Amino acid sequence: MISSRSLAISMSWLVLSAAPLICAQEVEPSSEAILQPTPVMQELELPPQRFLNFFLQAQVSAPLTYSQDLSKYREFELGTNLLAVAKQANMKPSEARAIHQRPAVIQELEWRPPRSFNSSPEVDPVKEVLFSFYNGELFRMLVTYDQYRTQGLTDEDMVEAISAIYGTATRPAATIILFSSFHVYNDSEKVMARWEDSQYSFNLFRSSYQPSFGMLVFSKRIDTLAQAAIGEAIRLDEQEAPQREMERQRKQEEENRAAQEKARPVNKANFRP
Repeated sequence: MISSRSLAISMSWLVLSAAPLICAQEVEPSSEAILQPTPVMQELELPPQRFLNFFLQAQVSAPLTYSQDLSKYREFELGTNLLAVAKQANMKPSEARAIHQRPAVIQELEWRPPRSFNSSPEVDPVKEVLFSFYNGELFRMLVTYDQYRTQGLTDEDMVEAISAIYGTATRPAATIILFSSFHVYNDSEKVMARWEDSQYSFNLFRSSYQPSFGMLVFSKRIDTLAQAAIGEAIRLDEQEAPQREMERQRKQEEENRAAQEKARPVNKANFRP
């Protein structure tokens, strides 16, 4: 039995085939009688079924767009607690340094990937990662790449490699602040490229002090809280600095006096002119 769809297709092609003969006899048929092939079919010169297959194959082979996961750098995820990050890095939580204690606890944990002494070219290019925690929650990762493992790479080489994982980069005219216990003051670096969404930000930069690249990864929400807490901690430290200095001097004087009192009887008994 011939389906109605097949019958319709056959009749359409019958009319298309007869159209040139009708035009040759200079007969002016009604507008309903002429079915013109679509421009796309004429250009490709493909039968309808082959044209449909070509279209479907093009749709299937087209790249699919999807949102990149910017909450992670490698296996480390922003928002993870200190205990979990230390375990992933094969470190002890006690190795974290307390930078500020109030109004929030700010801690840092420095991690260096295990190094191999062989000559394999696949050695990890990451030199170290500095994890920063706000009340025990990971909010920043400062990645420093080994200058010898990235030697000769251009800015575009770095952007291309990172974009393959995190998607298309932007090139904002911006700077980022790198703060840690290693710096007397906060350093700023120019952003070479940025990958971000509403929650997270990845910022590639070239160090101003040494020939190496770096990446600053942070949670926008927690970073805002941490920056405010750090600013308040610094303000409190400066405000209380004179009182702390007085207490330090008084304690030092007491320790000196106690040491003299302890040494006096021993030295007096053993002294010979």
